[in-house]
Amino acid sequence: MEIKVLASTKIGNIINTEEAVYFSGMSAGICYMPDKMETLLEQPHEKAIKRAQNAIKMGHHSVFDHVNYNLCLTGIPKILAMILNNEGMYTTSEKSARYTKMEPSKQEEKLYLKWIEIYKREIAKTYKNISEKQTEKLAMENARYLISIFTPATTMEYTVSFRQLNYIIHFFKNYIEKEAETEFNNKLKPCLQEFIDKTKQFAVENLNADAKEREISLFAKRDYVEEFGECYSVNYKGTFSQLAQAQRHRTLRYKIAIKGNEFYIPEIIINNKALKKEWQNDIQSLKEQFPQGMLIEINERGTAEDFILKCKERLCGCAQLEIMRQTKQILDKYIEYTKNNNGNVYEYLKQYQSGVRCLFPNFKCSSPCIWGPNRALERKI
Repeated sequence: MEIKVLASTKIGNIINTEEAVYFSGMSAGICYMPDKMETLLEQPHEKAIKRAQNAIKMGHHSVFDHVNYNLCLTGIPKILAMILNNEGMYTTSEKSARYTKMEPSKQEEKLYLKWIEIYKREIAKTYKNISEKQTEKLAMENARYLISIFTPATTMEYTVSFRQLNYIIHFFKNYIEKEAETEFNNKLKPCLQEFIDKTKQFAVENLNADAKEREISLFAKRDYVEEFGECYSVNYKGTFSQLAQAQRHRTLRYKIAIKGNEFYIPEIIINNKALKKEWQNDIQSLKEQFPQGMLIEINERGTAEDFILKCKERLCGCAQLEIMRQTKQILDKYIEYTKNNNGNVYEYLKQYQSGVRCLFPNFKCSSPCIWGPNRALERKI
């Protein structure tokens, strides 16, 4: 075996569209290469361009995945990050909204800062052993439920192929043209248009997925039935914040429907009637801004093995509380359903019924949490 590096990422190097098309055309030549790679690389530039153009016409677009761009998106709204992260073919590094102070609108900021102080007080009162730094982080994590998904507060590096970038540009154009003028879409469409405008230099005519009628994958177009076997499909309510966490499990698929009538209540205040009511009033006042704490309908699908990979990440005291709870509920449901319907899957899943990853067979925790196996599932923050 011989391994040769044809290209690699270099900071400051921006391959233009013509070069990207040429590289893709050269890659297309490998499929029918009569000789060796060196011969192909020595072919005239025009031959590779023509081969790439033919590949576009014939719908053989996979060769355009060989070229990748490392995009830095600054001031990107959370909803746009979630849309991009749902498309599957990408690598992303994103500024955390859990532990980073946000810079929202004045209305959001006032409530955000107010609730950071309330949560700090409630956490310190309930958990005496948590450090001041930890308390601050957990307070920020819960207060960010108030921040709009349209607040341009996220920075992310998004590595995407030349083909996929063109597909996304086209998905966004179609969404703007075809989707209804709802309150949500009236906020979303300008975000999509700005992305199109900022990436137009990479757009190639007819390099799109129209033949397969593909579109933005995040938004559900139909209802989904729950089922549990070798593969599973489950429906539940969760916040935008939880969805953003869940999307990091790229082997699982997510669809959402936005109802906009319910909001998450952090567990640390749920039994305090006064604070619960105050929280509900405050987050309800931001309803038209679509705060991250708005509950949405989520459908999650995948294989049993990929679900357990999610469990090994989320059934932990370090994980966001909301997604930890939801993952445990799905695991219990999955185990119960397969108990009398699919013995093989049941035997596989029940190894993990302890519900805490540090008790999973052969699992070694590299960063123990402050809760430990006995308190991770009991915490309220």
